[in-house]
Amino acid sequence: MADTDPLKDLELLIRSRYCVVHVDTAEEERAAGLVSHVADRLGLPLFEWSRTKGLRRTDKDGAIFKTQEPAGALAHIAAARFPAVYHFRGLGPHLQDPDVAALLRDAAAPFAEVGGAIVLTGADVTLPDAVGPMSARVELAPPPLEEYRRLLTRVLRDVHARTPVRVEMTPRDTTRLLNAIKGLTLMEAEKLLTRAIIEDGRLTPDDLHVVVEAKREIVEREGLLEYYPAEETMADIAGLEGLKQWLAQRRAIIAEPERAAAYGLSFPKGVLLVGVPGCGKSLCAKAVAMEWALPLLKLDPANLYNKYIGESEKNFKRAVETAERMAPVVLWIDEIEKAFATAGDGDGGVSQRVLGTFLSWLQDRNGDVFVVATANDVSRLPPEFLRKGRFDEIFFVDLPDEAARRALFAIHLKRRGQAPARFDVDVLARATDGFSGAEVEQVVVSGLYTAFAASQPLTTATLLEEAARTQPLSRTMAEKIAALRAWARERTVAAG
Repeated sequence: MADTDPLKDLELLIRSRYCVVHVDTAEEERAAGLVSHVADRLGLPLFEWSRTKGLRRTDKDGAIFKTQEPAGALAHIAAARFPAVYHFRGLGPHLQDPDVAALLRDAAAPFAEVGGAIVLTGADVTLPDAVGPMSARVELAPPPLEEYRRLLTRVLRDVHARTPVRVEMTPRDTTRLLNAIKGLTLMEAEKLLTRAIIEDGRLTPDDLHVVVEAKREIVEREGLLEYYPAEETMADIAGLEGLKQWLAQRRAIIAEPERAAAYGLSFPKGVLLVGVPGCGKSLCAKAVAMEWALPLLKLDPANLYNKYIGESEKNFKRAVETAERMAPVVLWIDEIEKAFATAGDGDGGVSQRVLGTFLSWLQDRNGDVFVVATANDVSRLPPEFLRKGRFDEIFFVDLPDEAARRALFAIHLKRRGQAPARFDVDVLARATDGFSGAEVEQVVVSGLYTAFAASQPLTTATLLEEAARTQPLSRTMAEKIAALRAWARERTVAAG
């Protein structure tokens, strides 16, 4: 997204005689500073309104009588016809009242002649239709990285003035911390940094967990995304060397965003993983977050849908805005075909509208959100998903080969306290030709149950018996897997 200057945008809109301007942001203090600066540049007096204090001119003491209620404040502006900038905080919920909406229109209309505007700030403001032709919107983007860097310098200076502070951070550690803070408001970031430094009188890479926990609270408060702790690594995934190499090449962009920007590289968009069920697609999403040291959020599209008209689209927008606010982040959407396979008229067009919103966001998203979407049944995916620009790459995840199965047995045996060296993993790998990663894991789990019931140690023979009793998907769904491979041959990149 091209960089924009909200200060210039707001000034231009007011000079162009837009009578109502909504500054879309959750950072009221930044917005207040922006509005004040614009009023000064325009040479207009500035009035501020809040529900508790009423309407007051910023360069004079006291509030205007009987303006605590929105209706009173707007009625005063309509009667005054005075060229000025009027900044309203927290007016959004009151705009549902038809009387307040009508008063806003009446108060704003004279500014087309006398100059000035009513500026509304907040993240949940829906302007009434009555002011549509005379209104405009300015989005206040999150602070740039350099602004967070200046904030960190200031916090360190202020805390050090009261008590000694040790900074044990390399330049790369500092960049990681600043990237983790991105998406928080400056006020939230200041509180977090101050708390992290004061707790032990130090600033170290370990303080990163304070930011992660704060962002977890944001996700849980919204309720549309799930936060997953980073546990798996690429070492937990057997095979998929092509995908691993692709991800490794892009890891440097995450670790050194400023150097990447100097090369003309932007944050990667994401990948779509299609393939046989149980072959590690979902595990890859978790591993990417761990390897890149980024938070992992899971979007369950089923949580988006609401019986009320328009609410499903709003839920999606809230979900992606939360993800963008937490950026840089990995956003995992599992079995994405289940969410949009029914896009059509059967549900009143809701799925189709959410699909359209989702595809537009994939193409034009703001913020560093790396999407990992997985799909088992590509025949149910809308063709729009496969268009270039939605994802950086589409990978096909096939059944593991013999070498990957050897690695899988070693991983799952070790994970359950069994020494892989005690087992003939070569024989086990050959005996499980056509098994998925999940099926290999289940052979180990079932073998352990059998050995436990018999009060005997787990052996290669026990595992071979379990494998012989298993009917893998490659046999029970041979036709579907063959069709999937044929589809993927010319459309995807092999993950293995």
